Amino acid sequence: MKLLRVGPAGAERPALLDEDGTLRDLSGIVPDIDPDLLSDGAALARVREAADAGWLPQVAAVSASEGPRIGPPLGRIGKIVCIGLNFHDHARETGAPVPEEPIVFMKAPDTVVGPDDTVLIPRGSEKTDWEVELAVVIGRTARYLDSGAEALAHVAGYAVANDVSERAFQIERGGQWDKGKNCETFNPLGPWLVTADEVPDPQALQLRLWVNGVLRQDGSTADQIFSVAEVVRYLSHFMTLYPGDVISTGTPAGVAMGMPEPKPYLRDGDVVELEIAGLGRQRQVLKSATAA
Repeated sequence: MKLLRVGPAGAERPALLDEDGTLRDLSGIVPDIDPDLLSDGAALARVREAADAGWLPQVAAVSASEGPRIGPPLGRIGKIVCIGLNFHDHARETGAPVPEEPIVFMKAPDTVVGPDDTVLIPRGSEKTDWEVELAVVIGRTARYLDSGAEALAHVAGYAVANDVSERAFQIERGGQWDKGKNCETFNPLGPWLVTADEVPDPQALQLRLWVNGVLRQDGSTADQIFSVAEVVRYLSHFMTLYPGDVISTGTPAGVAMGMPEPKPYLRDGDVVELEIAGLGRQRQVLKSATAA
């Protein structure tokens, strides 16, 4: 299933994209796409049965020419765990050695916005960068998992993420990476949460990203240093993973930081588009942040 949330920011309602590409309203069956739903097999079964029966109402359009806003596909996200330098080609382009163990950092859930929402360039930023990533959504509590197969059994589904980063804040300002990763709007997510049964091999997904129509990233999860299964298994030995937690699994080569000078970091008015095969497409317009 392709689960999503539609409506104004903060007031999204649950929906489903059916096989014909029609948005169907789920609010009569479940209150939201959230950790409670992901951990409730009976509720998910009801959603699937309703989708198969074909009686779900269509989501109303905002106008004759415009559909509803698509928000993040998951509400009440617990934590966002990110893996750095997890593609061989990305490690090469940055000149970094291949990590012996996954590099782990965190993003706050309040960085998450919808897949087509505006992304704000932070005040004082000169090095805002893009990163298309496969996001993994946890569906069952995971602690001390023993194998990759067991790890994948704890995955509810997958989504597209843009791990927007400010490289000067991240690398040149001392301390941890978090300063360059947690600016507002720095985690567009969606459009859909695609349930794990529709992704038989998470190591066979193509990721692509364009800036102003120019293809910048074109990679495959087959190039990941640590597979999705290994990342989930590994993390479960350092933290408990709960339903509704999100793991961003790294980006392929093609980020601005890895390009020759002058590096084409993002500026006001730039347009970023990204997609993962089978998981949907995002589009963001960049805008300079102003004072609150």
